[in-house]
Amino acid sequence: MSSATVLIVDDEKLIRFSVRERLQEDGQFVLEAATGEEALKQLERGADLVLLDLHLPDVNDLSLLEKIKQAAPETVVIMLTGDPTPEIVVEAMKCGAFHYVTKPVDLDELAMLVGHALETTRLKREVRALQSRAEEDGDGLDAIIGESPAMQKTKRLLAKVAQSPATTVLLTGETGTGKDLAARAIHYASERAAKPYMNITCTVLPDTLFDSELFGHEKGAFTDAKTQRKGLLEQANGGSVFLDEIAELPLNLQAKLLRFLEDKTLRRVGGSVDIEVDVRVIAATNRNLEEMVAEGSFREDLFYRLQVMPIELPPVRERGDDVVLLAQYFAERFGKRFGHNIQGLDESALERICTYRWPGNVREIRNAVERAVLLCDSERLAAADFDALKLGAGTSGTNASFGSGDGATTTQPQTVEQFQLPEDGIDLERLERHFVIQALSRTEGNQTRAAALLGINRDQIRYRIQKFDLDPNAL
Repeated sequence: MSSATVLIVDDEKLIRFSVRERLQEDGQFVLEAATGEEALKQLERGADLVLLDLHLPDVNDLSLLEKIKQAAPETVVIMLTGDPTPEIVVEAMKCGAFHYVTKPVDLDELAMLVGHALETTRLKREVRALQSRAEEDGDGLDAIIGESPAMQKTKRLLAKVAQSPATTVLLTGETGTGKDLAARAIHYASERAAKPYMNITCTVLPDTLFDSELFGHEKGAFTDAKTQRKGLLEQANGGSVFLDEIAELPLNLQAKLLRFLEDKTLRRVGGSVDIEVDVRVIAATNRNLEEMVAEGSFREDLFYRLQVMPIELPPVRERGDDVVLLAQYFAERFGKRFGHNIQGLDESALERICTYRWPGNVREIRNAVERAVLLCDSERLAAADFDALKLGAGTSGTNASFGSGDGATTTQPQTVEQFQLPEDGIDLERLERHFVIQALSRTEGNQTRAAALLGINRDQIRYRIQKFDLDPNAL
């Protein structure tokens, strides 16, 4: 649980001191007030939660609670009272109190209640934010743009999966094909739509933190674990969790994920109790998991468990005129966002986008159109508005491509004017080897930087190093 600001409102200095010391142990930032007037002034500094004594020198009723909720509706209020009569408790709840605590205060119980209140409120905010974005961006099946046979088939399958009881889905496809959008569509088209949707990329965090992020941890489980924390799976109870780039999940965490998928239970780091959680896990990857299983870098049992509901997102080059629909959709969307009166694309722009292969797929179209809208000086996008992205690199017959080991291609930004094809042809494999050696030489064997120079990823350059039997350190 991240640090939050807690305002303690109580006229007893000893209570404020004791509560402050205990909450600070959990990493909370604490403000104090002894009167209602001081409380309202402190509230202007911002507070996530207020611990409010019911009886203050200048306020002896629920009017201060009402003022707090009017001034800061999102702020959580927990009442402190030495006389918890049913009538006053019910009235406090009607006025917006989250809960109440009876004096004398049990500091550990209060700290747990504060943590629970903050976590519950955070989740509610996230759900509202996601639902708001769903309404704005159309995070459902209708938001998936495409009328091609390939996309119509994909959307029908997504709709079936969304309405099915299946709790595990595997989305595959090239980078940028919209796997994240498909995952959100599944969630918001299902009965889980009102529950949390959590998104985590498996490459973002180191192994030690990822374990805690996914499964949670108990207080004292490791050095920085100053309080108990629910993991994303537990926070998303009743909803969905999207695990992007699942192929990068370390083997030890693959085993824990498999156990969770099988038993629907998890154990927090440092914990001893199994916790039942009901979530739909939607995993995604642009890598070939079968090859990884054969190599021993991905668990076979987890692969088959994820394969229960596999859905492959087609690349843009297999979607025909969908590229026009996508470009028009993004042009209208970014036009509204940036306050530009964009009426669409002219013939030169349509010709250009239709002859480009779009190796980055939908994500690349989105980025290209967003930039074009920003550059455009008229009501219609023209070919010139796309010049900054060197779209000529991707047109059929004008580009040199390096094929990856899994069949994907990465287009290099070169044009016909830059490379002339000799009359007697060219040895593409020899040219490919030459560029790989040159990139590794320039980067002194650093495979990540060499891959970046070539416009490919580290796995693809490793494949070529093995293919050409190269020693990066000897170049």
